[in-house]
Amino acid sequence: MTFTSRKKSILKKINKVIGPGLITGASDDDPSGIATYSQAGALFGLNTLWTAVLTFPLMAALQEMCARIGLVTNKGLIGTIKAFYPKWLVTTIVLISFTAIVLNIGADLAGMGAVANMLIPAIPSSVFSTFIGVFLSYYIVVLPYSKIAFYLKWFCLSLLCYILVPFLTKQDWVLVLKSTLMPTVTWSREYMLIVIGILGTTISPYLFFWQTSMEVEEVLEKKLVVDKRIIQVMQVDIKTGIFFSNLVFFFIILSTGNVLHEAGITEIQTVDQAALALKPLAGKLTYLLFAVGVLGAGMLAIPVLAGSVSYMVSEALNWEEGLNKKFHEAKGFYFIMILSIVIAMGINFIGISPVKALVLTAVIYGLTAPLIIFVILLVSNNKKIMGDYTNKKWSNFFGITALLLMLTAIVVLVTI
Repeated sequence: MTFTSRKKSILKKINKVIGPGLITGASDDDPSGIATYSQAGALFGLNTLWTAVLTFPLMAALQEMCARIGLVTNKGLIGTIKAFYPKWLVTTIVLISFTAIVLNIGADLAGMGAVANMLIPAIPSSVFSTFIGVFLSYYIVVLPYSKIAFYLKWFCLSLLCYILVPFLTKQDWVLVLKSTLMPTVTWSREYMLIVIGILGTTISPYLFFWQTSMEVEEVLEKKLVVDKRIIQVMQVDIKTGIFFSNLVFFFIILSTGNVLHEAGITEIQTVDQAALALKPLAGKLTYLLFAVGVLGAGMLAIPVLAGSVSYMVSEALNWEEGLNKKFHEAKGFYFIMILSIVIAMGINFIGISPVKALVLTAVIYGLTAPLIIFVILLVSNNKKIMGDYTNKKWSNFFGITALLLMLTAIVVLVTI
């Protein structure tokens, strides 16, 4: 075997291992997530580290439910809800989710534009955001997303640099352990907003739609017969992806809490300030390293966001759908993807700070997620839909815990 053929063989094996769950996990650390975790660390130091541990089983359980729904029903989440539940419920979920996801795309584009402007100040951030939006719209239609995602996720590996930062600065590891395992809750409006934002950007509704539809496409493409083995492979894939996502999430809070909070930067106003958390590691290359991570994460996440919108609308209207289809085979599906990006680009011109827009998006997700989580629990426990693959007790425990936690945070926020 030649070196070239051996290299191709290795890449094929890696690509085979990387399933929908790993892509989901990588795209969960989008610019909105990075901004929210950075703001949490800067504002409250290590006091929100516990959320990285708590959200792991909750997110893994919910994504597993969505994946199982897709595998068993061969329908996306909206398609399944539409087949078994009232039309008003479908309409409500689509309208709420469409608005939140388009805002997320706009905030991500604004954040990416600001990061690019940080490197090349001569070009306005709005120009960069518009260019990125047009470029993404083009490659979504022209290139297969699976191949794009395979290469783009390597850019996200730069986010792993956050893991190194705490080991290069003075660190009280006893305090880190205590903050991780013993939650310190501050009963203030600012703290509750950050917690809701963290929950919203971690347990993101758009990933529910994406995960379900991706599993359906994988089953159809590979002609899989769903059995316990397929379910187990999916579960490992999900847990691996979410673990990667939460590992980065944990160390972003730890790094920003240690570097920014300790330096007196308690509210991040610009991407330049957010980037400073990497300075102990990267020095003069700080801004470049941060930019590569944010741009890579955004390039990976925006097609997932736009795809989630398109799957929802296409399933609701019975249109042909799927990223595995060419443009002429699913024109409506691709039109909605492009439309969501075009609408989102308008957020660049309303004058809101990119960092504030990114955090605000996470908070909106946190406020709207409970309804969708409740419906997912209904579907995944419905024997008429799931047959022998309904939820086990631990799935229900973590799913209900996620629902109650988000509702509690909302109630506390409203009553403070």
